[in-house]
Amino acid sequence: MTTNRYFGTDGIRGTYGTEPMTPGFVYRLGLATGRVLAAERTTTPICVIGRDTRVSGPALQRALATGLRESGVRVMDLGIMPTPGIAYLTRFIGAAAGAVISASHNPASENGIKILNAEGMKITTDQEQAIESNLELITSSDRAFDDECLGEIAPTMFEVYLQDILESVPGLTLEGLKIVLDCSNGAAYKAAPEIFRRLGADLVALNIENNGININVHSGSENLRSKPEKLAEIVRKERADLAIAFDGDADRVILMDEKGNLVDGDHMLALFADELHRSGKLLADTLVTTTMANGALKKYAEEKGFTLLQTPVGDKYVTEALLKLAENNTSDGMLGLGGEQSGHIILLDENHRTGDGIRTALVLLDILRQTPGLTLSQFANRIEKYNQVVASCNVASKPDLRSLPQFQERLDRIPGELPGLVQLNSRYSGTESKYRLMLEADSRHTSQEVARIAWDVCDLIQKLTNTPLGEKIEVLNVAQGGLLPRPSTD
Repeated sequence: MTTNRYFGTDGIRGTYGTEPMTPGFVYRLGLATGRVLAAERTTTPICVIGRDTRVSGPALQRALATGLRESGVRVMDLGIMPTPGIAYLTRFIGAAAGAVISASHNPASENGIKILNAEGMKITTDQEQAIESNLELITSSDRAFDDECLGEIAPTMFEVYLQDILESVPGLTLEGLKIVLDCSNGAAYKAAPEIFRRLGADLVALNIENNGININVHSGSENLRSKPEKLAEIVRKERADLAIAFDGDADRVILMDEKGNLVDGDHMLALFADELHRSGKLLADTLVTTTMANGALKKYAEEKGFTLLQTPVGDKYVTEALLKLAENNTSDGMLGLGGEQSGHIILLDENHRTGDGIRTALVLLDILRQTPGLTLSQFANRIEKYNQVVASCNVASKPDLRSLPQFQERLDRIPGELPGLVQLNSRYSGTESKYRLMLEADSRHTSQEVARIAWDVCDLIQKLTNTPLGEKIEVLNVAQGGLLPRPSTD
């Protein structure tokens, strides 16, 4: 199978100013993408483009739009817009493609390009390879790009997206609920507060700046997962009913209950699946998640009577599995459900094919409000998760893990060290120069015991990949939130 040179599991990403995240490269990417789109259509194709708040976004959009237009594509500028909004509007407008300029939860110094098909979903591997083949035929070109290169402004589309979100939860009112909202200084900075205020919430809106350099800085869903203490303090101080945090492009969401406990993607998937199963609306009576999901989900599915289907890591694979289920289940009113513990939840129906953090949060609140007096902590406590840690460490290279016998031998020892081991997942990140290890164990082991092994494995992979000493290692306590420190050697 051919390996992509530029496209990873979530588009193309990198540090701005370094190829492939330079205007010159992105201009050529626009040319190559436009040629592929033009070859697939007999009429002029339309491509919509939106971005998050990063300072590098406009420069990359000018370059991408110029390349697309020069290859015969009509370009519409959606401005700053959540990724799921761009996906929805791609389908709503009838565009041939959509483009998202965002690096999601990554730092502001980085950026990325994600290409969507006419259905608002990530393009296929074959399409990625067709674009890369065209890229190889385009020589470098120095160009100047001005604001006129952004494309046709589409000012009414933001309201179209807001209305679609509101119509997803007909009759929902949030009056009487005090909500702390963390918008990560990202793509949701305007959309999320507007929606929650229209629904009547008593809102404490945080991180709603748009200065281009503070996206994800000490904010957002990933920060909440690793450092929950600050938001928990705000929830207590404000006497809020809950908190909601989005990532930089707003396709993920993590919640915090009134007691300061995290409600992550695994919680939401379990609660949604149970509700949809009981009401007969769960597509194929199946919940789709990945191999990184907490093992308690399997037990929960067995107890509640619905099926659990697991895919490789990546929302792309979850969506593909949901679409296959939809092909064989044509009943009206069914909702496909899948996602990841990171809070990327896909509620698949005819008009929505990707995760939307705002929509996910509202659907959960809609279920919660149907039982008067039910708190989020009481709701989330319906499932008790196993101890799970996810370690992430920078690596200087990515040799095939199977080619490292010393590393494989270390992994083989883990079941003997953790008799209560439930599952293990070892892989490289598909978007960053990082190695990730998920370890999960039952109540025979503490999270600290599991973390000790994760630290040891990360130290070893950094050594075997010639990664400089001191490079970043983080071990996340997935079940309770927070980073677990390196164990002492005493």
